Amino acid sequence: MLLSSELVGRIAGDAALMRDFDALCALGGRLAGTPSEQRAMALVAERGAAASGVACRSIPVPYGGWRALRTELRLADGSLVPGHPLVRSVATPADGLTAEVIDLGRGTPEEFAAHRGEIAGRIVLVRHELMFVAGTIHRRRKYDMAREAGAVGFLIAGPVPGGLVAGSSGRDENGAGIPGIGITPETAARLARTASGWPRVTLFLDIHEEPAQTQTLLFDIPGRSDEWVVLSAHVDGHDVSESAMDNATGVAAALAVTRALAPQVATWRRGLRLAFFSVEEWALTGSAQYVASLDESARRKIALNVNLDSIAGASRLTALTSGFAPLEPFLLGVAEANGHSLRCVRPLMMNSDHGNFALAGIPALRLVAGYDDPAANLRLVLTPADTRDKIAPSELRVAAQLTAAITAAACQVDSPTAASWRL
Repeated sequence: MLLSSELVGRIAGDAALMRDFDALCALGGRLAGTPSEQRAMALVAERGAAASGVACRSIPVPYGGWRALRTELRLADGSLVPGHPLVRSVATPADGLTAEVIDLGRGTPEEFAAHRGEIAGRIVLVRHELMFVAGTIHRRRKYDMAREAGAVGFLIAGPVPGGLVAGSSGRDENGAGIPGIGITPETAARLARTASGWPRVTLFLDIHEEPAQTQTLLFDIPGRSDEWVVLSAHVDGHDVSESAMDNATGVAAALAVTRALAPQVATWRRGLRLAFFSVEEWALTGSAQYVASLDESARRKIALNVNLDSIAGASRLTALTSGFAPLEPFLLGVAEANGHSLRCVRPLMMNSDHGNFALAGIPALRLVAGYDDPAANLRLVLTPADTRDKIAPSELRVAAQLTAAITAAACQVDSPTAASWRL
């Protein structure tokens, strides 16, 4: 289905796309529970209402609030090196955690297995990986393998010289965990084993936890039926940077797509539901609660979730189709008809909010830039270098235009095509 030249032109000439992107980045990293996130949610509520022409529906999202009060890593020679706490990490004893460090390199299951007898009682060191590539091993899996093997702490080294790495430990509220921080690659190099043995460090983490609440923001533009296409993006990020690629790009594009499509939606078969989630970086908490709140009838009325997460920072776009193979001919056909190049990757990846929709049987995709491209700026996500200067406006505009084409087609395609996506 070809997107009309009028709609293409609306996005091409939409100056608010970059204004929204810059405004979000200017608020900081938007870590859940911080004033930065709260200001960002207020901004998105305002911009979403203006873009959609409908009132914002806010759904409370209770979650386990967490913040780090002190993070310190002291090497054996007494020197202090920088560290960034992993979200929902547990605290160390008040006088610190002193232990030897075992470097497991990348931190593959094979490396953990080979050193199984040496991990207990030590702090495990692994490396951060490019997340948008087949075969990547997520940080949370490495953290869990370390904890299950008896490690007392967890260090993950970032990819950028001089730069720390952020991220979540993946620990559930009140769940078992070990202290974990991100470190620089230079610090990792100083923690190599020598002939005299494993290096020793002392880690200090002072953590405060209490119940907290954020929100999910919804904007419903009805179509001719009671079916919906959900266009989503997460607002929250990490306080180590501006969280520009991840995910100011997705939020700004979702707003631009909604501005372009809103005047036509009432004439289409399906309505458009614009959804903005928070605590995505905390094990996809916001979208998990939203999907869990839907009864079976409401789930069946969602024909498709189009989730935008890290959609600029590289020129190539990929749709992660979450195991819904029948989606792929539809997506590739829309992309080709509108002059876009698109790759489809099928395995379900729980690396953004689309994963919760897919687990519930709702057809879902994540649009992402730089997949399988180690040279792309996306390699800098979760580092201090995830800043707005890494984004070419042309990349963000193209991603928004492709999203508009997919969303418009999904809102209009006749049944039973949409129903067949569930097969």
